[in-house]
Amino acid sequence: MQLPNINKKRIITLLKEGKRLDQRKPYDIRDITIETGVSINAEGTSRVKIGKSEVIVGVKMDVQTPYTDHEDEGTMVTSMEFSPVAGERYEAGPPQMDSIEIARVVDRGIRESGFIDWKKLCIKSGEKVWSILIDIYCINDDGNILDASAIGAVAALKVAKFPVYNEETGKVKYGEFTENSLPLTEHLPITMSFYKIGDKLLFDPTRDEEDASEARITLSVSLFKKEKAINSMQKGGITSIKLNEMDEIIKESEKLYDILLPKIEKQIKAIKK
Repeated sequence: MQLPNINKKRIITLLKEGKRLDQRKPYDIRDITIETGVSINAEGTSRVKIGKSEVIVGVKMDVQTPYTDHEDEGTMVTSMEFSPVAGERYEAGPPQMDSIEIARVVDRGIRESGFIDWKKLCIKSGEKVWSILIDIYCINDDGNILDASAIGAVAALKVAKFPVYNEETGKVKYGEFTENSLPLTEHLPITMSFYKIGDKLLFDPTRDEEDASEARITLSVSLFKKEKAINSMQKGGITSIKLNEMDEIIKESEKLYDILLPKIEKQIKAIKK
């Protein structure tokens, strides 16, 4: 959606002074709150709020035949949808391009991070593996739904429990849960999206700021042997990102990772207790 020129000009003017409409600095993030256990039917669920933006994420598990090129590894599918109540631009119907892109970026960030030990999801090589289904549902869009969705997916995976599986029938008993958590590693991925408005960069945009942007770079970052590593990267928007801007984005992502990781882990641990 195109933002009225008067609003965009005001956003650009403030950014040149290192300011934003809500008094934040360019790389400041709004308050993040994480809640889990929002549904009794899914294997893992979370509700994430970043400012006024809000998403609900559910993790369901099933057993299926593995892919032929990964016969001893589990699978994962991620989907995303904007509720009509999320904002006036959204209507009921099949997922639109922005929903599809968010699902793919979240999926890739988790998959490439090594956060899930796929081989431990194998029941019998070549025959049966666990499949993880991540469903993301946005109920309020005030910008940066992509990052909120990624945090929600990680939180839901962290608290998910395997359902009961009957080996004789080969069926999952939905609604009955074991005490076994998903086989996750320490490589928790954090997805961070940076937006370019005019010639300035910012992080965690509001809806108006996101509409005013001409480009977006999304990074998924994890720790590998105590070193930060970029798992995946996605470019969006119509304008280019210059080399010096990319250097700035990478440096800021490292700083933000150190801020966001303890915040996210602390909230999830507190909930699990």
